[in-house]
Amino acid sequence: MTSDETPTTPPSSFEQSLAQLEAIVGDLEEGRIGLEASLQRFEEGVRLLRNCQSLLETAERRIEILTSSPTAATLEMAPFDAAATFTEPSATPPAAKPRRRSAKTDSEEGGGESRLF
Repeated sequence: MTSDETPTTPPSSFEQSLAQLEAIVGDLEEGRIGLEASLQRFEEGVRLLRNCQSLLETAERRIEILTSSPTAATLEMAPFDAAATFTEPSATPPAAKPRRRSAKTDSEEGGGESRLF
């Protein structure tokens, strides 16, 4: 992207936004572009910075959802619902899941061989 181009939509990935933001910072630090071009690049940088912050906030919310799951075995991806309210966990503990039976070997059952089935 050249200094004269201004994309109308932000890049879809954090990495793309960050790379473009770093290029803009480099252009502004060099001081080789005029005032009007510098202002345009600065505005583009602010837009990219906001996009990066938004993407980071979304990632943070997803991590919070994943890590707040009561058990690691029940992790489930769900879109973040900003309108949802947090409810305190109930005083009654959740019912325990039935445990899977372990495979017994023949030696445990009286035989000499080890088998899984």
